[in-house]
Amino acid sequence: MAPSARKPLRSGFTTGTAAAAATKAALMVLRDRSWPDSVRIELLNNQCLDIPVHKCHMVESTAICTVIKDAGDDPDVTHRAEIGAKVRVETVAKLPAEGHWIVIEGGPGVGTVTKPGLDVPPGQPAINPGPQKMIRRAVRGVIGPRPGRLRVRIEIFVPKGEILARKTLNARLGIIGGISILGTTGVVKPMSHAAYTATIRAAMSVARATGLDRVVLTTGRRSERYAQNLLQDIPAEAFIQIGDYFQFSLQTAAEFEFRIVCLAVFFGKALKMAQGFAHTHAARSRINFKALAEWIHRSGGNRAFCRQIQSVNTARQAFELIRATFPEFVDRVGLKIAGSARRFVESDLAVDVIIFDYQGHPAYDSSSNRDSMQ
Repeated sequence: MAPSARKPLRSGFTTGTAAAAATKAALMVLRDRSWPDSVRIELLNNQCLDIPVHKCHMVESTAICTVIKDAGDDPDVTHRAEIGAKVRVETVAKLPAEGHWIVIEGGPGVGTVTKPGLDVPPGQPAINPGPQKMIRRAVRGVIGPRPGRLRVRIEIFVPKGEILARKTLNARLGIIGGISILGTTGVVKPMSHAAYTATIRAAMSVARATGLDRVVLTTGRRSERYAQNLLQDIPAEAFIQIGDYFQFSLQTAAEFEFRIVCLAVFFGKALKMAQGFAHTHAARSRINFKALAEWIHRSGGNRAFCRQIQSVNTARQAFELIRATFPEFVDRVGLKIAGSARRFVESDLAVDVIIFDYQGHPAYDSSSNRDSMQ
């Protein structure tokens, strides 16, 4: 019997698209005095999307509408978040300058940028240029390209934004008080991982803008916590969680011209990095314990020990056996990681490696000879 076809993954839309849709709905309420069920938004890739409107109401001359963000089948912390726009249209005495008749502000739940290096300067609401462009395009779609002495004032808000922000790396990037309003195309493609790579890039930009020449790349919260405990003299901005994006992160670090990268990982990710996998997710790269046993044998491990390694089920099992019987092999893995990392970049980027045991102690650490970061 032929295997059943997989159901196609469903795309969604970004917080920027939601903000633009809420803005357009509010303007339609002001114009028509009726509540739209949905609005059509032109995305940054020039496609159009019909976005359902969640709530609308008016307070005096201000319209307030919200949209529920739908990330499709690639949900993040903002999936099902309520994104809103509070809009009013003012008549002004003097004709506003071109480009200044649409005013976009951040309300409750939208973070404020406090550090350099992001797409938005410090002191401004964390509403990226792409979403701002979509919001302006939505306004022009309702009011027209140049409405004389009118000014449209828009406040984007996220009712639970401060709570959602605690589940993100926003504070590390210097975005305080809420979430970012993001979007490069307006649509969320399942498994595209664009948001994660954008976060990595933004974190490196902030680190560089604050004057750092070294970053510490970890694969998750636990490895980051252990790295921070070990490298206490290094500023928080230097620690960047890269998930499974080994090659991308090294190439981005080289692009930002960092002098040193330190990779701080557990043994499972370490093995994949040592083998040169560009991406270390289990769906793309699996640990071959038979190949690991052969590598250990070539490195001087005896046959009986290699048979034990070949029969393990997890990287942790393998690590505990190696640490007890053939600990020098951990050093070889660390050296191989550095070699793999250097092959991904064409620069003088120096690479340090820390491999943690499962209690958070370094089993291998080539960073210990480096000068502490100033």
